[in-house]
Amino acid sequence: MLDPKGHADWEIAQEAEKTMKTIYQIGRDLGLEESELLPYGHFMGKVDFRKVLDRLGDRPNGKYVDVTAITPTPLGEGKSTTTIGLVQGLGRRGRRASAAIRQPSGGPTMGVKGSAAGGGLSQCIPLTQYSLGFTGDINAVMNAHNLAMVALTARMQHERNYTDEKLLSLSRMPRLNIDPTNVNMGWVMDFCCQALRNVIIGIDGVNGRSDGFMMRSRFDIAVSSEVMAILAVARDLADMRRRMGRIIVAYDRDGKPVTTADLEVDGAMTAWMVEALNPNLIQTIEGQPVFVHAGPFANIAIGQSSVIADRVGLKLSEYHVTESGFGADIGYEKFWNLKCHYSGLTPDAAVIVATVRALKSHGGAPAPVPGRPLPREYSEENVGFVEAGCCNLLHHIGSVKKSGVSPVVCINAFVTDTDAEIARVRELCEAAGARVALSRHWELGGEGALELADAVMDACNEKTEFTPLYDWKMPFRERIELVAREIYGAEGVDFSAEAETRLENIQKRDDAGELGLCMVKTHLSLSDDPALKGAPRGWRLKIRDVLIYGGAGFVVPVSGKITLMPGTGSNPAFRRVDVDTETGKVKGIF
Repeated sequence: MLDPKGHADWEIAQEAEKTMKTIYQIGRDLGLEESELLPYGHFMGKVDFRKVLDRLGDRPNGKYVDVTAITPTPLGEGKSTTTIGLVQGLGRRGRRASAAIRQPSGGPTMGVKGSAAGGGLSQCIPLTQYSLGFTGDINAVMNAHNLAMVALTARMQHERNYTDEKLLSLSRMPRLNIDPTNVNMGWVMDFCCQALRNVIIGIDGVNGRSDGFMMRSRFDIAVSSEVMAILAVARDLADMRRRMGRIIVAYDRDGKPVTTADLEVDGAMTAWMVEALNPNLIQTIEGQPVFVHAGPFANIAIGQSSVIADRVGLKLSEYHVTESGFGADIGYEKFWNLKCHYSGLTPDAAVIVATVRALKSHGGAPAPVPGRPLPREYSEENVGFVEAGCCNLLHHIGSVKKSGVSPVVCINAFVTDTDAEIARVRELCEAAGARVALSRHWELGGEGALELADAVMDACNEKTEFTPLYDWKMPFRERIELVAREIYGAEGVDFSAEAETRLENIQKRDDAGELGLCMVKTHLSLSDDPALKGAPRGWRLKIRDVLIYGGAGFVVPVSGKITLMPGTGSNPAFRRVDVDTETGKVKGIF
């Protein structure tokens, strides 16, 4: 195996791929029957989840572990790497373990953050296929979502161009009377493109009024689509089909929702998603199974891999490790109060990933900037910065403990960390009642994650009292204020007039008690201001808008300047991605 200190992640992955197991070997090791595997080539495939759950429905679930983190720097602190490393460590201890991670979006892969395959000696492979399109799930999401927009915009054009009588005779559908100033959806694509955040569509061309309906529109990144959220929370095909018809695409001129079912496009949208509903299966560098399914971001969406992947993994494994996006204020909160509600599953332990780098950032060191060299404070010992930054880590420990779950702090080791810095983190976390493990999985793979694996197994043996933060019958305003106060540390919440009106209208819905709360907030701070580090106090959360995802079943309060279409920076990763024309191998993905 190549030394991670001297080789790029893609080089390590390509070396490991020379000896990786076939998809059938991975399936056999996991306990799958051959008929339950749907191969995509030799080394990756899908799993027919219906057959697995039918066959193993009575088998007890394995231990369920969620991996979350402290508030990260823009560079990320290694949750995916830790998830893979933990599964490898459990494998070294002779345990049958699996992981569930999200599929990477083309936006971050070609932008700054990378493909989220892990890193060093704790990666999943095959890296190129995983990072570039995989088995087509995100493409299916885009097609299903954009088909709804095709149906909407075509209908708007026809309703403008035709009388009621002609419209009914041509379409056999009554006029929906769609309000062009109150369209709920935009288009999606799987790249970060700030130039498409606000667009005008339907401009007359050579065909005049047959060229579309001119109106303001937008593009969002594909993983923020409500269709992706439905993929993450659906329990089966029937559940997905019901949810697909409840997506609100626009409102009519009386303010009533116009859904995909009203447009009679929900069945065709579901047809695009049938194969995508089966979770994908690949492997770690050390040959353990990794489920990859769904890919929503946590700052703008639910931020979890799928309910289906976890249900399958828990039936097949002694330990199943799932990952939640960004810090515990976002990813774990949504795992705790959304995903577990939909799945009916409860975790046995939660891992909070921390790095000395991020702790220094929260403790006063200059903020690291992607694409630029790290300031020297990150390569020199400074216990003071680390100690000051631990306020952020301790806050997240407190959040996990409020859920009734045992937290395990994983110090994701970097080669620049010093013994004194690590010792201070361990001392403060243990004093707060958390288990602590130093893990060198990036450098050593599973062998470096043994302490982490032992701590997680120990935590899983402790009885949990998992309890949701709120009852879903609680009014949305109270839920928002509770999350802001208890999870973010805010003094209170300020709502814009528009957000107040939207909340009042949503609260009046007959199904209000069946809708979950999915907050939209920056991942770079506990607050709604990415510049505020540590554990800020004396601030108020500002909610500027409230969205509703009727199909996924979310009420989505939006804070700060978050946008559903991220931008591409001045030094994107695609500049370093290329192809070896002799071998056809892709290089430069990280």
